[in-house]
Amino acid sequence: MSHGKTSYVCLPCRASYKQPHDPARARTCPRCAEPMIHAGSAFATPRRRDTAAWRSLTVLLNAGVGFHKSCCGGPGYRPRTPREVRERLTYARRGGEPAAKALVRWDVP
Repeated sequence: MSHGKTSYVCLPCRASYKQPHDPARARTCPRCAEPMIHAGSAFATPRRRDTAAWRSLTVLLNAGVGFHKSCCGGPGYRPRTPREVRERLTYARRGGEPAAKALVRWDVP
């Protein structure tokens, strides 16, 4: 039985690649040779020219938020616009909640 593939993202190139998951092996981008970030198996790549989506994605991945499948479907809520990201980061700063937890909230009080 073969193992499923998962997405690895190169933020400078705005590209993602599906590869077998091996936590012991570091992945490098075939275009620029920079290290890639493990995004998860439920990751959907935005279009390369969608700069707002890539800025939001950069914040999410650098905060440690992944796109992994849960038992009932996809990864859950993930902000798609810089405005949604700003709202959640402001909430995290004011409320003392970790950024990774605030970024995946459905609603910000």
